[in-house]
Amino acid sequence: MKKERILAINPGSTSTKIAVYDDELPLFVKTIEHDKEDLMAFAEIFDQYEYRKELVLRTMEEKGITRDTLTAVVARGGLLPPVPAGAFEINDDMVWQLHYKPQNEHASNLGAPIAYAIANELGLKAYVYDPVTVDEMEPIARVTGLPEMCRKSLGHPLNMRAAAHKYAAEAGIPYEKLNLIIAHLGGGITISLHRQGKMIDMVSDEEGPFSPERTGGLPLFQTLEMAADAGKDFKTLYKYVKTRGGLMGHLGTNDARSVEKRITGGDKHAELIYEAMAHNISKFIGGLATVVHGEVDAIIITGGIAHSKMITDWIIERVSFIAPVEVIPGENEMESMASGILRVLRGQEQANIFIKVE
Repeated sequence: MKKERILAINPGSTSTKIAVYDDELPLFVKTIEHDKEDLMAFAEIFDQYEYRKELVLRTMEEKGITRDTLTAVVARGGLLPPVPAGAFEINDDMVWQLHYKPQNEHASNLGAPIAYAIANELGLKAYVYDPVTVDEMEPIARVTGLPEMCRKSLGHPLNMRAAAHKYAAEAGIPYEKLNLIIAHLGGGITISLHRQGKMIDMVSDEEGPFSPERTGGLPLFQTLEMAADAGKDFKTLYKYVKTRGGLMGHLGTNDARSVEKRITGGDKHAELIYEAMAHNISKFIGGLATVVHGEVDAIIITGGIAHSKMITDWIIERVSFIAPVEVIPGENEMESMASGILRVLRGQEQANIFIKVE
């Protein structure tokens, strides 16, 4: 079988991650941290395009990887309109969408344009895989108690689906024949239900369990009262619930390892809050199980906090009656992108074509 050499690019707010894979083997993975002063020199995010592209090419050169040895390029999908899961070929429409009409401004919007330019120079194809805006939710899952509002699919589809494919491969069962519940435990916590290859329901970090930094779902009447009394604008309140909730709000830290040290040192309050997080995660896992009438083949716990045996043990105690629980720790973004495109190159998946939404 022909060896595929894949360049993966993942621009973040303050860093750019770069990796090159020979099939599943990483030749290198590097995170370039950007100086705040360097970024402040650019008025708009898209002004950083040449700066970040040059860093990608320079890093490859430093690692001894010549461009003409690549067979494909993949980037972390930016904030596109809602799309199905899987791979999309990067085209002019996608670059236009991310430049002029993304769902929101974010550095990840630079990934596809950079990958497209590098690939075009080499006569190769470039892709994105499982962007943040993957949306395969069923109509019934979108309905809320207010006709003006609907539930949205916003979470961690890249890592969730990568964990699903990894579990399926190890189990020797096609992903398309499994019902899986996958909990991604990171700075934000999202939980998704995968029914026979489709992510049909999702509990986002704005409605689900609290996390190291985020409040998750809150009692509605108390939330309305607090918002009214605070008299603050949306952006201020949004930042508050996104960065000052969860472990940070209760314990003054978003570091789960620090919380565990406090617990082993006898801090009963820290133990209560930390176990409450596991308790909440478990409740939402149980809720998603009802959507498929309890017919769940496996529950997968993934993300950075899945390294915590304390948390995973608490969750397993509560949900293992539903289905076997598999722990696949880490976020593995670069590996997930490369693995997805490797399946495309091997003919195991077909890439979609993106059409811009004006």
